Amino acid sequence: MSMPFYVPPEQVMKDRADFARKGIARGRSVVVVGYDRGIAFVAENPSRALHKVSEIYDRIAFAAVGRYNEFESLRVAGIRYADLRGYSYDRTDVTARALANTYAQTLGAVFTQESKPFEIEIVVAEVGADSDSDQIFRLTYDGSVADEQGFVAMGGASEVAEERLGTGWRPGMTLSEVLRLAVDVLGAGGNGERRDLDEAQLEVAVLDRDRPRRSFRRIGGPLLTRLLGEPREPRETTDVPAAALGSESPVAQADSAEDASPGASGPPTPPA
Repeated sequence: MSMPFYVPPEQVMKDRADFARKGIARGRSVVVVGYDRGIAFVAENPSRALHKVSEIYDRIAFAAVGRYNEFESLRVAGIRYADLRGYSYDRTDVTARALANTYAQTLGAVFTQESKPFEIEIVVAEVGADSDSDQIFRLTYDGSVADEQGFVAMGGASEVAEERLGTGWRPGMTLSEVLRLAVDVLGAGGNGERRDLDEAQLEVAVLDRDRPRRSFRRIGGPLLTRLLGEPREPRETTDVPAAALGSESPVAQADSAEDASPGASGPPTPPA
């Protein structure tokens, strides 16, 4: 009778961790960063159908890197968890902390019990009433949870990206400033080769604390172009007073424009 092949548990865990890290490093990066009115998500993703960033609940969003089929199954499970909890108790009982704990249990069980770990990293973020109340949780392939402050980068050369974010980010930055910073970080990469990313290669979304109830909003098209090209100093216009421009975020202004109907202003005033 032959003896069974023995592998130390430490070696098994190390091999699984190395396998998961290599799979995650092959994916395109995602940057999650706080700004003065909420939390922004910027991903290098040319696909318009396969999203890396999605809404989970009223004020909670989800971002992921790695294998799409694996993090998509977690996203769907998170939406079901949030809907069931909100329906059974109250909508305010659905929190990013509880959702992150649920994801951590699932990832930890897969990492230790299944033959192959999930090759993913995810972020669960919740926007609060102010910047100090915002929550960003980062979960790795083995179920580890980290409470991040201000920003986080996943996938690809995440260590280099987080170093650049730490250098360029500061509390109170505007949406336009954090988007330009995130695009600069994503374009830098980790091998020293500089790439210019345009709007077609980006997936951008925000959790805007000023939006009623559902804070999640995708940003694209002319609005994204304007935000990425907006100068650091506010421009004066002859059509709208500067005070009115400062009272609302670009996202809120876009919402107002979308909601306005062509006939809302009434019939034109006849000439005197």
